[in-house]
Amino acid sequence: MTPPEDPGQQVVVGGHRLTLRNLDKVLYPATATTKGEVLAYYTGVAPAMLAHLRDRPVTRKRWPDGVTGPSFFEKNLPNGTPDWVRRVRLPVPGSTMDRETIVFPLLDDLAGLIWSVNLASLELHVPQWTVAPVEPAAASADPPDGVVQHPNRLVIDLDPGAPAGLAECAQVALAVRERLTADGLDAFPVTSGGKGMQLYAPISGEQDVEVVHGYAKRLAESLEKAMPRLVVSRMAKNLRPGRVLLDWSQNHSAKTTIAPYSLRGRDRPQAAAPRRWSELDGGALTQLDHLTVSARLAADGDLLAPLLVAGPRLPE
Repeated sequence: MTPPEDPGQQVVVGGHRLTLRNLDKVLYPATATTKGEVLAYYTGVAPAMLAHLRDRPVTRKRWPDGVTGPSFFEKNLPNGTPDWVRRVRLPVPGSTMDRETIVFPLLDDLAGLIWSVNLASLELHVPQWTVAPVEPAAASADPPDGVVQHPNRLVIDLDPGAPAGLAECAQVALAVRERLTADGLDAFPVTSGGKGMQLYAPISGEQDVEVVHGYAKRLAESLEKAMPRLVVSRMAKNLRPGRVLLDWSQNHSAKTTIAPYSLRGRDRPQAAAPRRWSELDGGALTQLDHLTVSARLAADGDLLAPLLVAGPRLPE
């Protein structure tokens, strides 16, 4: 006999009515973390997270049956999306689905964020560029074509190859910071909630993606020459064991990076967590779970707030 469908819990968020279903479903069996607890986490970090999502098209990774079940990436808006969810149509050259454009959500209000997480979107991924502001009234059956802006932040993704881990990432991150500082850039570390970490730096938003991409590549190649036993800038897997890949490619216009504060679809509910530089000096750096990230945000505020202010131009 088929069990009855969960009628869900009706809530009103930002003036929009949502039906939240299966709140008791365990999404992280290792910690017995439920969908309701995941929604509570995202609600708590929303004031900070939404500022970093603003005007960035969001690719979601969904785990409908929890992290031990199958998952899939979703770029396009699914059928049944409420018409109040802001959206934008963007070109996707080389799409594996043979589509010339995709309609992406813009999750920069609490209702939109909760709508997405209610679909078991545990991970939210965004590019380093934004689209020109899209008015809420434009969220319709025929969404507007997005106008892509120049990147307004640089990201250096540090991906360790076993047996290297976070300790090695921290060592490399300090070297990257030194190079960025010499070029007038302020860098902010984020442990990814997965294996490695990212460094973000606010930039002017006045230079095109090729300039940003090229700068990141030159930086990675330079550090590989300076620290060849620890750093690799090339993607070949046979070069990576015991070294940290400086993944400069995350600055390409087609690439996305895990959003700050996003959960990860790992065994445990770890999240992409902003860190202080002093934490990278001690050698005991670990990934943080959602409860720790929430507590740190409540105590310290958003350590990534400086990313929201325009930075300098990159040297060309």
